[in-house]
Amino acid sequence: MRTDRAGATEGAVVGYARVSTREQDVSAQEAELVRAGAVRVFVDHGESSRVRDRPQWLACLEYLRMGDTLVVRRLDRIAGSERMAIETIGELHERGVNIKSLTEPEIDTTTAMGRALFGIVAVFAQLRVDTIRENTLRGLAHARAQGRVGGRPTVMTPERVAAAKRMREQGDSLAHIARVLGVGASSVSRALSREQ
Repeated sequence: MRTDRAGATEGAVVGYARVSTREQDVSAQEAELVRAGAVRVFVDHGESSRVRDRPQWLACLEYLRMGDTLVVRRLDRIAGSERMAIETIGELHERGVNIKSLTEPEIDTTTAMGRALFGIVAVFAQLRVDTIRENTLRGLAHARAQGRVGGRPTVMTPERVAAAKRMREQGDSLAHIARVLGVGASSVSRALSREQ
């Protein structure tokens, strides 16, 4: 028996459930996890899956030990995107924690086939991220070659730049100039740097 958690044995099954709003009932999720063998279920109410620092999720991560299995109803309970799910499963794997989804049979790292499938999914997800990054960089390079600059338009119009230069020459601070112009100090700083 493990001594740091009352009633838990090596390789404990731990459940995690989440609902997006406080009005939603989580009891069905909890019951499924308990039927799957969870000795403890952590539940977040009214928390988005895109937020990593959900209170009960953090408590669950702290509770999990090497050899444990985390059981969830679906992966969207722990992660708001495919990339986030793969990163989370990878982090759990590094800690020696398995994960099992009750409704997605391919997500079960307690079996050799589940680990292999996860590895394949992770490779394809990384390939997709790399392809998107390469396409974005290629598009930006093409735009630069055409004389266009990617990204959000600057708030520093030529009039604001001229006013910022005058105020700076008078000894005004970047913070003061930013307040007067109604922009961020970093925008003022970048604009003045480009002018020099």
